[in-house]
Amino acid sequence: MADPKQTPLHALHLSLGAKMVPFAGYDMPVQYPLGVMKEHLHTRAKAGLFDVSHMGQVIVKGASFEAAASGLEALVPVDILGLGENRQRYGFFTNDAGGIEDDLMFANRGDHLFVVVNAACKAADIAHMKSALGPDLTVTEITDRALIALQGPSAEAALSSFDGRAAEMRFMDVATLSLNGVEVWVSRSGYTGEDGYEISVPNDAVEDVAKALLAHPDVEAIGLGARDSLRLEGGLCLYGHDIDASTTPVEGALNWAIQKVRRTGGDRAGDFPGAEKILDQMANGAQRKRVGLSPEGRAPMREGVELFASEDATAPIGQITSGGFGPTVGEPVAMGYVTTEHASIGTTVYGELRGKRQPLTVAKMPFTPANFKR
Repeated sequence: MADPKQTPLHALHLSLGAKMVPFAGYDMPVQYPLGVMKEHLHTRAKAGLFDVSHMGQVIVKGASFEAAASGLEALVPVDILGLGENRQRYGFFTNDAGGIEDDLMFANRGDHLFVVVNAACKAADIAHMKSALGPDLTVTEITDRALIALQGPSAEAALSSFDGRAAEMRFMDVATLSLNGVEVWVSRSGYTGEDGYEISVPNDAVEDVAKALLAHPDVEAIGLGARDSLRLEGGLCLYGHDIDASTTPVEGALNWAIQKVRRTGGDRAGDFPGAEKILDQMANGAQRKRVGLSPEGRAPMREGVELFASEDATAPIGQITSGGFGPTVGEPVAMGYVTTEHASIGTTVYGELRGKRQPLTVAKMPFTPANFKR
C-alpha cells in the first residue's frame, strides 16, 4: 500500500503530541495527550478544533448558478435550485438501485456551487461529477486549501474574536470572513451535533490560523476518536458504516433531507438515480430502518454485532453499524439497522456479545440534543 498522505497540519499535530493513524488514505490524529474522553467532553462544554483537510473540496461552475444547480440536481434527490445564496444543504449521491454512493454538503456561493465530499469517496465522486455533468459545467477539485472544523458552545466566541460577522451567521449559512488576517470560507455547520463552523483556509496559512484559534482559552485540538463518539451521540451517519451504496435514504432514516419539490407530486419530482425505488419506499415504507440503540449495562456493542428479536431467535433481524461509549450520556450508545417491525422506539432487541445475548432498547436519536444556532 502507498504511504498515507499528509494534511497541511501534519507537523502541527506532531508538535501537539498527537497519536497518528492511517484514515481514508491520510495520516490523521486519532487523539492528543488530553485523551479521547476529555477531548469529547471539552468539545461539548467549550470548543474543539478538528483537522478535516482529508475531505474533498470541489467547485462546480457553469454559465450561471442555475446551470450548475440544475446539473448537480440530476445526481442527487435534494433541492439545489431552491437553495438561497450563501446557504448550505446536506445531500447524497444515489445510484440506480437507490443506494447512497456518498453523502456531501453543498453551498450556493453566488456564481458557483461549493461541494464538500468524504475523503474515501472523493476521487470517485469527482470522476462521477465530471462524467455526468457534461462539458458545459466545470468540476474543479481545490487542492490548495485545507479544511478545519471549530465545534462547541464556545466556537462562536472564539471565531468572533477575529471577525464579528461570525456571530451573525446561523446554522447552514456560508460566508467569507477574515481570520488572523487571512480570507477564509466559512459555513456554520459541522459533524458533532454542536454549534460550530467549518473553515476552508489556504494551505500556506492554515497552521498559523490553527495556532491562533488554539490560543483561545476555550479551544483544544481534537482527534478522530472524539470526532467519532461526538457524531455517534449526535445520531450522525459515518459513510461506509451507517450508510453505503446498498443503503437507501429511506432505510437510512434520511427522508428529511429530500425536500418536497423532489418528492412525488413536487415540481421537480424524481429525475435522479434510483428515484423509482426511493420514492416508492417513501410512500410505502422500507423493510429495514436505521435506529438508535441503547445497550443495557456498561459494555459497548460495536459495529458488526448481529441483532435478534429474542434471546433464543436463530435468524438475525439486523446489525449494529456504529457503537461505543457515549461520554456525554455516560453510557454505551449504538446505531444500526433492524427490520421495520422492530424499529419502534422502546422495542427490545438482543445483541450477541462474547457468546451471550444482551438486551438493547431501540432509542430516539440524537442521544444528546443538537445545539445548532437556528
